[in-house]
Amino acid sequence: MIFASVGSMLPFDRFVRAVDEWARDNPQEPVFIQIGEGEYEPQHAPWARLVAFSEYRQRLETCSLFVAHVGMGSILQGLELRKQMLLLPRHASLREHTTDHQLHTAARFGHVKGLRIVEDEDALQASMTELLAHPLPEAEGLAPFAPPAFTDNIAQYLRTGRSPLHREK
Repeated sequence: MIFASVGSMLPFDRFVRAVDEWARDNPQEPVFIQIGEGEYEPQHAPWARLVAFSEYRQRLETCSLFVAHVGMGSILQGLELRKQMLLLPRHASLREHTTDHQLHTAARFGHVKGLRIVEDEDALQASMTELLAHPLPEAEGLAPFAPPAFTDNIAQYLRTGRSPLHREK
């Protein structure tokens, strides 16, 4: 099953249309699309504007391919569950976001094992087909919690008002 998500913030009709067209051309593969508040409503795949966190998590856990925008929430959740991810960045010039920060995020995470970032809808559709036949190596994963040393440092700062990393001169 393919789970595709635009996140919860902004519409991403270009993405939704591309996934829906792929679903039309590949009816043998189940696809579910979380579309947000976009204008385009899929015709060839089941969809919802938003889903409850528990349903989102269940769909993410059981999918064979997670297709999403290049949002940090999507990336972190996919890595935590070691899902192969296919990501398409939003572009400010296309009014899909207010800045091009997703292009910077794509540049930063483009090398991560288990994750593929594409530049356009054609590449997204071609990669959906390819990754179902030849999955990416499993993502390295990501712990759902910060390491104890990190949280201990924060707790010490909150108790004392001083960073444990601060040294007197």
